[in-house]
Amino acid sequence: MSAYPRSFNPFDDDAEDEGTGPAPWTDARDGAPADRQQALRQEVLRRAEATASSTGRSLSLMYESERIGVASSEELIRQRGALERTEKMVDKMEQDLKASQKHISSIKSVFGGLVNYFRAKPAETPPQQNGTLAPQPNSRLKEAISSSKDQEAQYQASHPNLRRLHDSDSVPGGASSAVSTEAYPKNPHLRAYHQKIDSNLDELSVGLGRLKDIALGMQTEIEEQDDILDRLTTKVDKLDVNIKSTEKKVRQL
Repeated sequence: MSAYPRSFNPFDDDAEDEGTGPAPWTDARDGAPADRQQALRQEVLRRAEATASSTGRSLSLMYESERIGVASSEELIRQRGALERTEKMVDKMEQDLKASQKHISSIKSVFGGLVNYFRAKPAETPPQQNGTLAPQPNSRLKEAISSSKDQEAQYQASHPNLRRLHDSDSVPGGASSAVSTEAYPKNPHLRAYHQKIDSNLDELSVGLGRLKDIALGMQTEIEEQDDILDRLTTKVDKLDVNIKSTEKKVRQL
C-alpha cells in the first residue's frame, strides 16, 4: 500500500491517469510569496500612516499647551501690575499719614501753630498721573512669550480645532522634500510618511523647549511677585499701626 506525501491530494480525479501524480493541497493560509510581500507593504504603510497621525496630534496638543502657557503668563503679568499699583497706593497712604501726624502735633501747641502759620509752606509733591506704565515681567518670561507668539501662525496651520486639515497633511506626498531622501525608503508613499514623522518630531522638540522657557519664566515671575507680596504685607501692617496711633492722638486733642 503506497502512501502519498502530505502535500498531495489523493482524491484528485486526475491522479487516476497513468503517469500523473496527485495534485497538491491548496491552503488559504498559504498565499503566494508576492501576495505576502504586498500584504507586508500595506501593513508597513498603515503603521507609518498611524505614526504620522499620532505625531501630528501630539504636535497639536503641544501647540495648545503653549497657547495656554502664554495666556497664563499674560495673566501673571496683569497680576503683577495690580500688585505694583497696590504697593504704590500703600506708599502714598503712608506719606499722607505722616503729613497728618505732623499737623496734629502742631495743633497741640498754640506756639507751634503760630510758628507753622508763619513758616513757609513746604513744596507740595505733584500729584501722580493716572496713567501708569505697563507692568514689566522678568526678562526670561518676556523672551519666552515673544518667542511663542512668533509661532502663532503654526497654531492656525496645525491645530485641528482651528482649521480643517488640508489634503497635503493627510495624504502621502504632502511632506516637505527639502530633506535629503537618501536616508529614507525608496517607496514614495513610505518616504513621505517618514519625512512627515521626522518633521513633526523636530517641531515637537523645539516646541517643548519653548514650553520649558515659559515654565521657567513663570516660576521666576511668581517668585518675584512673592517678594512684592511680602513687602506689601509689611507695609500694610506698619500702616495699620500708624493709623491706630494717629486716631489716638486725634482723641487726645
